[in-house]
Amino acid sequence: MAISNVSVMKNKPTVAGIGELLWDVLPTGKQVGGAPCNFAFHAMQAGCESYVVSAVGNDLLGDEMVKNLGKLNLETRYIQRNQYPTGTVTVKLNEYGQPSYIIHENTAWDNILPTPEILRKSGECRAVCFGSLGQRSSVSASTILQVLESVKSGCLKVFDINLRQHFYSPEIITKSLEFADVLKLNDEELPVLTGLYGLTGEVKNQIKQLVNLFNLQYVVCTMGEKGSIIMGHNEFSFLESPKVVVADTVGAGDSFTAVLVAGLLHNVELKKIHEKATQVAAFVCTQRGATPLIPFEIF
Repeated sequence: MAISNVSVMKNKPTVAGIGELLWDVLPTGKQVGGAPCNFAFHAMQAGCESYVVSAVGNDLLGDEMVKNLGKLNLETRYIQRNQYPTGTVTVKLNEYGQPSYIIHENTAWDNILPTPEILRKSGECRAVCFGSLGQRSSVSASTILQVLESVKSGCLKVFDINLRQHFYSPEIITKSLEFADVLKLNDEELPVLTGLYGLTGEVKNQIKQLVNLFNLQYVVCTMGEKGSIIMGHNEFSFLESPKVVVADTVGAGDSFTAVLVAGLLHNVELKKIHEKATQVAAFVCTQRGATPLIPFEIF
């Protein structure tokens, strides 16, 4: 089945994004953000039943976040409220629309708790997406690991590595890769893993070594305007990036991951998945913020 048809399917696979939920404070104003939330939103557009596992504060920003997630048609039942402030990130864009981040600490999403309801829901998931940033605190890291341990056999565990500032460690990366079926990273993050695991050779060879080292189903490496690679044990796909007028690149990688996951869950041919993920990510780059509506004709 082509990805263009998944949005109208009745039996939608359940997927979750777990970790950071925050406001991206852009030069043009604040937008709902956080990689797990962006992933869930775009997976929903690609034909999945999506939800976010995270936390916001008992504050005005938290109220506004819940309201805005409702406007995005995202399930909010598994978003906790606690006494910590709702997360915010100050986003600065360079002349090419590429973001840099100042991620504020000790926030609500650093304190996600493993409630019985969340762990039960995790058992229904066909895919769970998580990253390193969501594990910067021991509380949320423990919850994420418990969720990964509670999923059923065959659930696709997607590690979108999402290295930010100093909020990661070799231990977090290695533990996450040991759980993961799919690794998503970019060409700025690959050198970190190259140094950590002694990877050698060209980019393609380094990615192949990661596939083998952690017995991953797929490694995805996005390389901005240079294109992207998806590699499995016996599959390889490279595509150049379309040339578009970039508004900003916030959320583009998350949309790529979401379309990839939707395609894998619907047993779409890898090359077709790659083409569609590339088209969607390119469109997101032309829009402001991480969660634009994707035109139906793209799917």
